[in-house]
Order: sequence, then C-alpha cells, then structure tokens
Amino acid sequence: MPVFSKPSLGAFALGFALAAHAAEGPCDIYKAGGTPCVAAHSTVRALYDGYTDALYQIQRGSDDATTDVTPLPNGVANISIQDSFCAATTCLISKIYDQSNTGNHLYQAPPGSADQNPENGSRDYLASAIGAPVTVNGTKAYGVFIPPKTGYRNDKTKSIATGDDPEGMYAILDGTHMNHFCCFDYGNAETDNTDHGGSDNGAMEAIYFGIGGYQGSGNGPWVQADLENGMFSGSGRSKNEDNHSMPDKFVTAIVKGDKGNHWAIRAGNASEGALETMYDGERHDSSYSPMKKQGAIVLGIGGDNSDRGQGTFYEGAITSGYPSDDTENKVQANIVAAKYAATSLISAKWSFHIGQSISLRATTDCCNTRYITHIGEDVKTELVSSSSSDDLKRQASFVVHTGRGSKDCYSFESWDQPGSWLRHSNYQLKVDKPPTEEATDIQQFNEDATFCPQTGINGDGHFSMRSWSYPTRYWRHYNGVLYIASNGGPHDFDAKYSFNDDVSWDVTQGFA
Repeated sequence: MPVFSKPSLGAFALGFALAAHAAEGPCDIYKAGGTPCVAAHSTVRALYDGYTDALYQIQRGSDDATTDVTPLPNGVANISIQDSFCAATTCLISKIYDQSNTGNHLYQAPPGSADQNPENGSRDYLASAIGAPVTVNGTKAYGVFIPPKTGYRNDKTKSIATGDDPEGMYAILDGTHMNHFCCFDYGNAETDNTDHGGSDNGAMEAIYFGIGGYQGSGNGPWVQADLENGMFSGSGRSKNEDNHSMPDKFVTAIVKGDKGNHWAIRAGNASEGALETMYDGERHDSSYSPMKKQGAIVLGIGGDNSDRGQGTFYEGAITSGYPSDDTENKVQANIVAAKYAATSLISAKWSFHIGQSISLRATTDCCNTRYITHIGEDVKTELVSSSSSDDLKRQASFVVHTGRGSKDCYSFESWDQPGSWLRHSNYQLKVDKPPTEEATDIQQFNEDATFCPQTGINGDGHFSMRSWSYPTRYWRHYNGVLYIASNGGPHDFDAKYSFNDDVSWDVTQGFA
C-alpha cells in the first residue's frame, strides 16, 4: 500500500467518516453491570469506548520483524498498518493484546501433556494474519482463523478466577468453521498445561465450540463448556436437547460459572436477535463442585494443549464475577449493532470462471518453464509446452470449481482423472478422490481440497494459492514436488529462501 506524505482529499473524507468514534463496548457494559472484564481480546475491534492501544501484534515472514495494529477512531482495527507492513511477504498474529488493564495478553502456546508440535520449543503454530477477513460496520478487519496445531495461551495471568470464584466469558466465533476434535476453546484453563486425570475435573471453565463433546439437538455445532475431562452441553455426560445447534456465520457464545453449584451456557446469532439460554443449573457431579479453576487463559486449544480442534475467533472477554442475563443481553445488542459481516477471501483479480480449465506455471528463475502436473496422486512440476504429448497436457490441466470446503474459495479437479481433486495431505499436494462414507472424513477432504487465490507474493501479475484450511500455507514447488508451505517453519520445504517466487504462479488457460 502506498504511503503519502500528505493526506489526500479522499483520505481526509475517510478519516472524517470514521471520526464518529466507537460507542460503548462490551467491556463497558460488563463494568456497568458490576462484572468488569479482566481479559479482553480482539483483533477486530476495541472492546472499550476510547481504547486506542494495540489490538494485536503481527510478525513478518521476510525478516521476522513485528509491529502492532491499533484501532481507527471508530474502534475497528486499522488494517492499513498490517497491509503496508506485510506487503510482498506473509504475516502471522504473534500476540493478541489484553485490552483490560490487567495485562493478560495471549502468546504462542507452549507444549502440553496432550500435544507437542514441531515449531521451535515444541510450541503451537501461530495463526495467519489474513485467514479470517470480516467487516464491522462496513470497515474491514481480520479475525483469528485457527487450524489444528495452532493456539495461544497465558499461564501467568492476573485477576482471572481461581478455585470456585465466579466468572463469565463470551466470544464471537464462526459457526461454519469447526470440527469434532478437542478442543477449540476460549477461557480459563490449567496453569501447568497438563491434565492430571480425574483430580483435574473442574480445573477449567472455558467455552468449547464444535461438533464434539456431549452435544445438543440438531447437527451442531454447539456452544458447550470445557470443564476438563468433559465438554458439557448441560448438566450431564449426555446430549442436552435444549442446547440447540448454532450454524450461523457469526455466533455469540457465553459460558459463566457462579460460586457454589451453578453455571450456565447461553448463545445467539451475533448478527441478529437475542441470546438463548441453553443450560442454567447445577454442575455434573461433586467432582466439579466446588470448581478448581486455575486461571490460565487459552485460545484454540484445550488446557493440556489438545490442539486438533479448529475454529475462528473474532473477539472475547472474561469477567470477574458472574454476569447477569440482563448484562449479557446488552452485550449481545452491542455485538449485533457492530454489524459483523463476511467479506471476500480472494485478494486477487481472479478472472477464471467455474468450469474453466487452467494450467499453472512456476515463476522461479530456475523453473519457469515447468507447470504443475500429476501422475496418479503424485503432484510435481514438469516441462510442458504446446508440443508436449496430449497425455502430459491433460495432466497439467485442472478444472476450476466452487470450493468444496468453502464457497468463498475454489477447488481444482484433475482434467486427466475426472472426480479426483487437488488436496493437501501431510503437507504434500496430492490428487485424490473424496471419501464417500464418514461425514467427518468428507469434511476433512473438502476443507483440504479448498484453496484461495491471492495476488502473487512476488507480484508481477502472478497468483499465490493459499490453503483455506491452513492459511499460513501456500502451494510451493520444492525440489520439483508440490507442498503447502509456510514462510519459515519446521520443514525443509518451509525454507524462507526463494519462498516468494516458489509460491507465485502464472495461471493461464489450461493446456487441455
């Protein structure tokens, strides 16, 4: 994005329009209700009227430099800071700041007793800075798209409830992005990243969102509570028919726990309407009452770093004290008034239509006469030209379809093997047929076969193909083989050297 030394007339007009600054935020409402926020996180907007400090920190792939993103006068994140800082490279969300005055920021999650990952120090991955674009009152911002093995945490918090102390929490989540694995959570968790078994029942009190757990009515997803050793939809280890599915694009999720044997789940469509109480009553059994909350904060993972869940987080807060329904109803009204809306995942002038055949040529100097091809399931680059055999031309051609896992992006069917699709598996690009039986396997395949074109990271009129399900990763040729690769990471194919060129493609009308 160009930087001007003087504000243009258009920029002045935009600034004037945004000068109608944010009204009270959710945490102003909680404070007025006597249950102040002791943690408040959002990459999208300020959760307090007048908050002007950093919302989140981003880390640049080209040199690992960091910068902070602050809000505009209307309270929405000023993504021009990000767009400028990340131009011609990639960026990760490296820290989510706590907007309350307690300093409970969220950092890259360390390993736990459930999962350790190949990142430095066995930490979880960081989220892409562009994986979840959204608008709030018409202003674009980015949420936190969390794939498996990605998470944030703070084990050394201040003022978060411990023991049986009362607390409440809310989060705005994406009802179309989830799975059945453990655990896409936001809330209170163990401080040692370890589940010690039954003795830790009640060590957590966090929002869980997904299609796992004890579930509710319909097909899900459901807002439930991870209380450790159980994701509860109600009082027991069984389905709660009063806990209704929440498949809306934007979902308000609420869990709150009172002192004594009392807690509740509430939820609603974050774009319209009121909250619904899904459960309000006693804990499951005496092992959960009194509670044994420890006071860490997790996002995207379980208390023991169970990190196979997935979801998208836009904003959330944790309170001191048990919020009243009336206070939460006012918070919901504030959220609805923010007018969350989806926006395009495609950041390129993509002109190829559904049903069209395309071919993709590498743009790295070493290999710019080579195209993506496949033989059977193996995807690689080959020298292809107009004089190549018909077989090779077919193997280098792919048909554009609406994304199998998200209609906002695309999937690519082999021209040579109709019914087989480009998908990633164990970070390698493959051509494969979809499964036909298990719903969860079909979901996994569809998501792994969905990709979002964006302006080529090396520019020059090229395209980069970003994985929808792992948006830090792009189609990359490495030693002639196709991978989904990040800009720096634990694998050889994640090497930063030549990354921008290796993930940028010249896309043309297909050979076949």
